[in-house]
Amino acid sequence: MTDRQPDDVETLSATARDHLWMHFTRLSSYQDAPVPVITRGDGCYVWDSTGRRYLDGLSALFVVQTGHGRQELAEAAAKQAGELAYFPIWSYAHPKAIELAGRLAEMAPGDLNRVFFTTGGSEAVESAWKLARSYFKKVGKPLKTKVISRAVAYHGSSMGALSITGIPPFKQDFEPLVPSTVRVPNTNYYRRPDENMTPEQFGVWAADRIAEMIEFEGPDTVAAVYLEPVQNAGGCFPPPPGYFQRVREICDRYDVLLVSDEVICAFGRLGEFFGADRYGYQPDIITVAKGLTSGYVPLGAMIASERLAQPFLTGANWFAHGITYGGHPVGAAVALANLDIMQRENLNQHVRDNSPLFRSYLEKLLDLPIVGDVRGDGYFFGIEMVKDKATKETFTADESERLLRGFLSSALFEAGLYCRADDRGDPVIQLAPPLTATETQFAEIEQILRGVLTEAWNRL
Repeated sequence: MTDRQPDDVETLSATARDHLWMHFTRLSSYQDAPVPVITRGDGCYVWDSTGRRYLDGLSALFVVQTGHGRQELAEAAAKQAGELAYFPIWSYAHPKAIELAGRLAEMAPGDLNRVFFTTGGSEAVESAWKLARSYFKKVGKPLKTKVISRAVAYHGSSMGALSITGIPPFKQDFEPLVPSTVRVPNTNYYRRPDENMTPEQFGVWAADRIAEMIEFEGPDTVAAVYLEPVQNAGGCFPPPPGYFQRVREICDRYDVLLVSDEVICAFGRLGEFFGADRYGYQPDIITVAKGLTSGYVPLGAMIASERLAQPFLTGANWFAHGITYGGHPVGAAVALANLDIMQRENLNQHVRDNSPLFRSYLEKLLDLPIVGDVRGDGYFFGIEMVKDKATKETFTADESERLLRGFLSSALFEAGLYCRADDRGDPVIQLAPPLTATETQFAEIEQILRGVLTEAWNRL
């Protein structure tokens, strides 16, 4: 039984091909192939326009924390739209933005009390950079404008956020970008520079590269360091023990702001509302989006420390920045309902309890010759693929192209698993199911991955 008649399916695909400019997509790939059209979702599963069901192994895009089809969230949106569909927070306020700001301030670590709403992650990241620059100008350090981020890290697609991003192929078509951003090594322990390093030693080494870069650029010119709790691009790099504590010390030493980019990691992905709490460090700013509303309505935020707000609280000083739909009433209402669900169903504890089980299912795949590493935390894991497990030899660019785009992405989807096969670093498969996932979904993921990865190896 299908959801739509075949004529409707063909029309949808043809219209998408001819008129819908899909993001980060090789449009040529659909010249002779139908566009996958997803029509509905329920829990951990989505269905396409032909009626086929798929396990959503990526929470759509690291977004749908509480699962698909939550009527409570749809009803919250409808109720708010009926009361006040839109009003800006430019010198005005409305109840839902006020309530959500207070709730996030209460949840956030330390003195992160000031909430600046955006509509998504890129805007949150960009807002944090603008705040860092504006703040230092107002406290008499106008040269502090630069940002340090990590190799292969993705921080967004707007011009400022893209400048902070550490993935050269994403940037080359848009250069010159905003100047004053530099990169340091990430925390990929699997690819550590010295195989004899312990995780603790590697953490010290990686953190010290930040201090080294601050010294090289000039401490009086560096405004902020942007780090994800678990780096997404490259395939889920968790921090080594002590890494963030040392970074915090370095930032304090040089008066540099620590920005915890938690667009993916916040709101339960790692079993806490904030990744900073998961790893025990205090940021100066946290950027969030995605899971804040479970994707039911776009919404993001920059959550800043009270210290950073102080220069803007007196006289004619202001933060000359705003976004039309930031703090949208419907988005704020949905975010509040989403947080209610997370707390009522204790989803953070659910993730903490089940993360080891999820990892154990994925680690079963280490018996396959193509699987080199399984890494991650919470409900956020990456599987790195290699040509040779003993030497960790990776694939050439041509091999990666044939493996990921030529086979794996479509084969996994055809087998009933929506996830990400990614080559923004070494080839990886990324998994981040809804936070409601249980052993049933873990077993299904492992079974599908085993079959497809086995076939991929045989094709090499």
